[in-house]
Amino acid sequence: MYPKNMFFTSESVTEGHPDKVCDQISDAVLDECLKQDKNSHVACETFVTMGLVIVGGEITTKGFINVHKIVREIIKNIGYTSPRYGFDYETCSILNAIHSQSPDIAQGVNRGKEIGAGDQGTMFGYANNQTKEYMPLPISLAHKLSLKLTEVRKKNVIPYLGPDGKSQVTIEYRDGEPVRTDYVVIATQHTEDVVSKDGKHMVESAKKEIINKVVEPVLGKYLDEKTKITINGTGKFVVGGPQSDTGMTGRKIIVDTYGGWSVHGGGAFSGKDPTKVDRTASYMSRYIAKNIVYAGLAEECLVQLAYCIGIIEPVSVMVHTYGSGKISDERLAKLVKKVFPLSPKGMIEHLKLFRPIYQKTAAYGHFGRLDNDFTWENLDAKEELLSNIKKV
Repeated sequence: MYPKNMFFTSESVTEGHPDKVCDQISDAVLDECLKQDKNSHVACETFVTMGLVIVGGEITTKGFINVHKIVREIIKNIGYTSPRYGFDYETCSILNAIHSQSPDIAQGVNRGKEIGAGDQGTMFGYANNQTKEYMPLPISLAHKLSLKLTEVRKKNVIPYLGPDGKSQVTIEYRDGEPVRTDYVVIATQHTEDVVSKDGKHMVESAKKEIINKVVEPVLGKYLDEKTKITINGTGKFVVGGPQSDTGMTGRKIIVDTYGGWSVHGGGAFSGKDPTKVDRTASYMSRYIAKNIVYAGLAEECLVQLAYCIGIIEPVSVMVHTYGSGKISDERLAKLVKKVFPLSPKGMIEHLKLFRPIYQKTAAYGHFGRLDNDFTWENLDAKEELLSNIKKV
């Protein structure tokens, strides 16, 4: 599928990016609903702009959700705590525009002891052996850069950084293997303290500090004398966050998944309860693909699951191993259907998704994270896969 020799680029964003602010608020609302009522039906969307947060969508729950409190806590924890960032948790206005879920959708989901798919659609999961996380290297490194930007800001290692930021990494591949970093882009919000006298640029000493304390510790062995690094390509980045750009839930779906290396079904994750197969089937397909690679059945694996609203079982299951499979892709698809539960209820129960774990998924990627709550990252299906090969 990919050229043997190529350059591939992926980007990530920090938790202070306006779109990620929205994702975290939507998932925090979901978490609060699940804490009080695990059967809550939630489709929560958030919009932020200068001085304003709008939280809307459809929620049916037995719990009471204090939206204003949740919003202010999330914004505070991200770091928008001062007017110097153009947006802060104490002064922003909040509009609650939530209403109940459509009964037409509800009757398709509530199937007695079973759960019907909450929507139609196609969901993809992917894994390869480029990294220990079974993720493509460019997105893995981009996430680590964004995490490092947040770490040095919150620990006051680099005190002039603001919450908003982006990273981008270009990796050179030779003979299909990643060998070096060709280009690194960092865009990070900062205060006026490190603006040049002409008011147009971030001072060079600050750029060097970001390279020394963020880029080099993360990229390490992948850097060489030819690697190009750009810090704040416009010159400066004082005006950022919701003051600079509007944000909306679900606009960073490639950042959330595989950095563009693999295909995406198009559905966003954040703010959606587990009956929404956009989220749950994407998690399950990642779990399946990762375990297929871990079991040695392929070096690279893509899994597609497709659903019809109100129907319990998937309408199709596809496995593609890019020619790296130890058995045929057709047999692997049959093996997947034999080994893994693929109904909404089966996926939810297997991955323990009726838990308030979602806010922390909403920044730095939903996949490749070493966290016990990210059950779709577990490597526990190898034996069952191998023991069932002869049965398909």
